[in-house]
Amino acid sequence: MLYAPNRNQLRFLMLCIIWGSTWIGTKAGIEIVPPLMFAGTRFTAAGALLLLYALAKGETARFQIKDAFRLGAVSILMITLCYGPLFWGMQYIETGTAAVLEMSLTPIALLCFALLLREETLDMRRILAIAFGVAGLVVLFWPATPSGVAPQPEAFRGASLAGGLAVASAAFTYGYGSVLARPLLRAYPALLLAGVTTFIGGLGLFVIALIFEPGALSALSRNWGPIAWMSWFFLVIFGSLIGYTTYMRLLRDVGASRAGSYAFVSPVIAVALGAAFFDEKVTLLDVVGIIVMLSGAYLAMADAPKSEKVVCET
Repeated sequence: MLYAPNRNQLRFLMLCIIWGSTWIGTKAGIEIVPPLMFAGTRFTAAGALLLLYALAKGETARFQIKDAFRLGAVSILMITLCYGPLFWGMQYIETGTAAVLEMSLTPIALLCFALLLREETLDMRRILAIAFGVAGLVVLFWPATPSGVAPQPEAFRGASLAGGLAVASAAFTYGYGSVLARPLLRAYPALLLAGVTTFIGGLGLFVIALIFEPGALSALSRNWGPIAWMSWFFLVIFGSLIGYTTYMRLLRDVGASRAGSYAFVSPVIAVALGAAFFDEKVTLLDVVGIIVMLSGAYLAMADAPKSEKVVCET
């Protein structure tokens, strides 16, 4: 009998494809528009659209006072303190470096916070999944460093060092916010929660950009050019409306560490897109790294439950 993936495994695959292609759009956008303004307008617009969609579908609920602090913390951690440093840092380091930093640290951060907050338990399968995924990332991106050796300290001085640290920090704020969000996902519809957190987090980025970011106010003229606008719309529709909502549902149903294993498949998508559209070369070592990463993702998601009983199913 042919293997038939369940709904959450299909969601996982869709998330990997979408978020594997967003790095290119982000890099193209922030080369033209100040990064915090680019991120702030993207998430504010996406949050508003998600809330309208939730209202149209009737997926609404009254938030309890006791959940207000957690809701605010999740919004700030998963959007404001994640994507602000991430977009800012990508100005100063290569896209591939940013991808490997953020994607290798994300599953580790998710598992660590899930264990600390007792949302998940540790088992050998999850340890192996993360070990395989990180090892595959190292194999895949190692040849990109000069002479096949690790980058030397001088390569990370000044802005490059700050950019790398900013990108790395995004994995931990996102991981902490994801684990804090799971109890909320048991009580409220995933679509509604995605809309609220995206809108609040996006507003936070927008305000910070207006106050602190050079050129942010002039960027409101919206004279960005076709490339930046195409990138912005792609990130709003696919990266946020579809991708973030899908991630929230996975987070609710399969837990933070399993959902976060998308980071082991998204680089494979990025490599495939580079080979298909930019004529980038795929070496034998790349193939080895891809196989190892996919093995880690398989270990994480093979036993993923079809769904979890929740108060508000979406």
